[in-house]
Amino acid sequence: MMRRMINTILLMLLAAMLIVPVSAGEKYLGGSPELSAAVRGSNEFYPGDDVTIPVIIQNSGLIDYTFTYPTTLTPADMPSTAKLMVVTLGPGAAPVVITSDPQMVGDLKGGSNVVANFHIRVLRDAPSGTYNLPLNINYTYLFAAEQYGQDSLHYIYKQKVVNLDFPVHIKPKIIPEVNSVQPESVFAGSEGYLTLNLLNAGNEDGRNAVVRLVTSGTSPVTPVSGSIYIGDFPPGSVEQLRYKVAAAPDAVAGTYPIDIVVDYTNSEGNTVSSDILTLGVPVGGKITFEVVTPPAPVNPGSKETLEVVYLNIGSSAVSSAQARLYTVDPFTSGDDLSYLGDMAPGETKTARFEVTVDRGATIKEYGFDTEIRYRDTLGNDQVSDRIKMPVDVVPPSGIMAVLGNPFVLILIGIAAIAGIYLVVKRRRKELTALIRRKS
Repeated sequence: MMRRMINTILLMLLAAMLIVPVSAGEKYLGGSPELSAAVRGSNEFYPGDDVTIPVIIQNSGLIDYTFTYPTTLTPADMPSTAKLMVVTLGPGAAPVVITSDPQMVGDLKGGSNVVANFHIRVLRDAPSGTYNLPLNINYTYLFAAEQYGQDSLHYIYKQKVVNLDFPVHIKPKIIPEVNSVQPESVFAGSEGYLTLNLLNAGNEDGRNAVVRLVTSGTSPVTPVSGSIYIGDFPPGSVEQLRYKVAAAPDAVAGTYPIDIVVDYTNSEGNTVSSDILTLGVPVGGKITFEVVTPPAPVNPGSKETLEVVYLNIGSSAVSSAQARLYTVDPFTSGDDLSYLGDMAPGETKTARFEVTVDRGATIKEYGFDTEIRYRDTLGNDQVSDRIKMPVDVVPPSGIMAVLGNPFVLILIGIAAIAGIYLVVKRRRKELTALIRRKS
């Protein structure tokens, strides 16, 4: 009896296993892709922006009914899945340029999302406002799946295009533009002025505007006075600004960058800054001088006046120029300064220095350092680089050579003494003879 009951239970369990839902297929009724789009982050942009917009594509499609049958085959796709999606973003009537091609984002199941990135450039003169960008999504979905027999499914797909409006908001802002740049006495190693006309080419009526001049990277041109308050800066207005700038001593003649930024209060009451505007500043070469005529050779043991001719080889005039001489042993100087006065580009001036040469000076060429202190066109006190000046020490010639020989001087001394002795002796004889005649 017990054995018969166990067999019955086993048969019932076997029958249950043969009809469990695990082996059954599913049939879907109703449901299709439901697509929408939104931007990840802010959809507010400014004129001139060059950005990548991440667009989120959301599939909200759901299945209405699911039936399970033992002999039904489950389709490979669900009718709510958007397959082989291609997303295209267009500019529409918005003042933007879409630089991205249509994006292939693949399949998107119901209840899921995917991101498509589009690169856009907002025109610099774009009017503010809200614009709708046309977003087109082309996809395929499972329309129906017809089963034939126990092991065959016939899929019917349809293609669909969804047209969505993708809103973007373009906010007003100040766009600085420089109409002209006029440098004034901007030379390497000195300070000068920079005058420029600044235009508000944007569409924002900025208030409490401050225009800042900022060093651009490693540029040798730096602002000395870098901020100017201009107050209201409406669209289309032009402001003439004047800044004092300095150029590094090692800068060569050329054009170097400097940046401009406008800080202002926008129409929403927020303090914001414009994009950086970089402009070129022409810089003249450093004001330099050279010795075009070195002094004449000097002799050991002499006191000489060195006459040195300097040339202004710079591109700017200088005033109150004064040359300075740095002597070396065996030279000494009690007057190492010489006034030159004003010097235009290409003009020469002569400096005079009093020096004494030691008697033991070696016969050779000596190198002196000189420099010129001057005032530039803006009255700034400047000092030139050191200038090398050769001075030759040569042996004396002619009568000076004779007089400079000690042996000759001894012989001359002996001859002089002998001559004096003979003259004195002769005078004594004449005096004695005169006394005798009188007596």
